[in-house]
Amino acid sequence: MQAQVRAENLSKTFRVGFFARKVRAVESLSFEVRPGEIFGLLGPNGAGKTTTIKMLLGFVRPSSGQAFIAGAPAGTLASRRKLGYLPEHPALYEFLRGDEYLEFAGRLAGLSRSDARQRSATLLERVGLAGRADRRIRKFSKGMVQRLALAQSLIAEPETVILDEPMSGLDPIGRKDVRDLILELRVEGRTVLFSTHILSDVEAICDRVGIVVEGRLTDCGALHELVAPGARAVELVVEKIPQELSDRLAASGAQVLKRDLATVLTFSEEPKARQALASVLEAGATVIAFTPHRRSLEELFVARARGKAATS
Repeated sequence: MQAQVRAENLSKTFRVGFFARKVRAVESLSFEVRPGEIFGLLGPNGAGKTTTIKMLLGFVRPSSGQAFIAGAPAGTLASRRKLGYLPEHPALYEFLRGDEYLEFAGRLAGLSRSDARQRSATLLERVGLAGRADRRIRKFSKGMVQRLALAQSLIAEPETVILDEPMSGLDPIGRKDVRDLILELRVEGRTVLFSTHILSDVEAICDRVGIVVEGRLTDCGALHELVAPGARAVELVVEKIPQELSDRLAASGAQVLKRDLATVLTFSEEPKARQALASVLEAGATVIAFTPHRRSLEELFVARARGKAATS
């Protein structure tokens, strides 16, 4: 199956300052987004996410490497024909009303006047602006601007949607609305690539994720593959465990904590925990819970970010 979005060894070096100092924003970055999936590009501020997106769109020419949208080279007319884009900082025509702007965007995308008007009304409803877009954009709140810009990215019914920090400036209700809309796009068969530094958004909706730190892709894959390569600790909660068995498990390395009528045994390795579980059952104790505590996305993300910072 051909990737809907593909980056191959993308690198970008900028020259900044009076002395044209070289700054590497992205380095040898490769990943692909499969048709019909939601892919999250996760990284701290300044990691190179926006630069990567601009290279995918053809707005910034890479220093090396190449990118493709729907099999067409990035930046070509063919790559943009079925593409929707929400920038990190939308700049809209503030003298227009919200509904006028959206219809204008539809006309630019090749829709007829009646189709643009109909599509605009539908999208305003989807992004929560129905009945509120009949005012000048200059009077919009930041969240309303974000919602309108998201509607603009969908006006031409694109196959691929690229969103740069789509939840920026939104309140909790707005963020949920946008997450739900992204999930709807997947149901419709569209491909979504979005960048963020908000872990909860990635965990809520992404099929796969790529972690970018200081311009490099450190991890890429499905969430369950990235965060569950093994248990970090295992907690076994039991009742009526013989004291002799509890002491023996403590001597073998388990942490033992008395909690009311229960005993909580914590193991650093899952095989030892399973051996203890068998011993506890054999001794006639009552097992309340057996809980592996696996590495979270937050732990992985922080470890990668701090690891890069320590080596830079």
